Amino acid sequence: MEVLRKLLWPVSLVYAAVVWLRNLGYDRGWFPSKHFSTPVLCIGNLSVGGTGKTPMVEWILSRMPGQGVAVLSRGYRRKSRGFVLAGPDPSADILGDEPAQISRKFPGVAVAVDANRQRGIRRLQQLVNPALILLDDGFQHRRVRPDGSILLTAWDALYTDQGYLPSGDLRDHKSQARRADIIAVTKCPELPGTEARKRIRRKLRPDPGQQVVFASLAYSHIRDQSGQVVQKEALVRGPVTLVTGIARPGPLLRHLEKLGIRFEHLDYPDHHRFTEKEIEWLRGRPQILTTEKDAARLQGRLSDYWVIGVSHRFGREDEQLLMDFITSL
Repeated sequence: MEVLRKLLWPVSLVYAAVVWLRNLGYDRGWFPSKHFSTPVLCIGNLSVGGTGKTPMVEWILSRMPGQGVAVLSRGYRRKSRGFVLAGPDPSADILGDEPAQISRKFPGVAVAVDANRQRGIRRLQQLVNPALILLDDGFQHRRVRPDGSILLTAWDALYTDQGYLPSGDLRDHKSQARRADIIAVTKCPELPGTEARKRIRRKLRPDPGQQVVFASLAYSHIRDQSGQVVQKEALVRGPVTLVTGIARPGPLLRHLEKLGIRFEHLDYPDHHRFTEKEIEWLRGRPQILTTEKDAARLQGRLSDYWVIGVSHRFGREDEQLLMDFITSL
């Protein structure tokens, strides 16, 4: 794979030029971009997955209960089309796995999907009239001009260190980081100290006025389908079959190893849609453990599995900075 990526490097130069020109069109006003009366906060990244956008959306929702926050996503790999507002029994087939996950965890929050973000915002305004709309994975959707943007980049895969598709993982030009109000460095092994924060800031080179915050991953207790915490004795008894269809499962693997869990890892592509043959095969495996995101696609198809959740953990000062920024919109 690495050899193939190196061979595709010339194509990446063309790709970088195309996305640079597209952004130039929006920056110069050649392409229209709409601002809305409802405040819109964009959560996004420059690369293809693996930075923790959904946990960031959930982090915000968990700190703003009952404050009229709605979520608008594209609904990647859903089977439906157009605008869909989540109902009381959200389905990954209808919404996509991540919006379905968010809707199940926050049943009082309006969660909608629409590839046309302008239309999606207008429909949310008509149906829900929210106080704030979180535009999930909307950094590349330049047709909407948000009131604020949080750009995520992973500690071990900073956008400044990456190349462009298809030889690298960047889907947007590095220069577009300047549009972010806050750059969040996620998936830190631990919350960094002063010197480590300075080192990362030097690599990112934020513009004056841009804030940089840091987050590590915090994994939840492993729970069964009834929501009960699985006791450690059952976890280490093994064997366990870990099923993931996420972009970068490495941190999860290391976490489970620290817990002393013996597992076989079935690593599927991000947002993998399980076939009936795969589901039937999984039914014959030892105790299955999966992520919340994958559980959204497995629900109703497997009868017995464990689930582990993940969230961002910010230091006190960074958390306050984020909340001050969000509530100011």
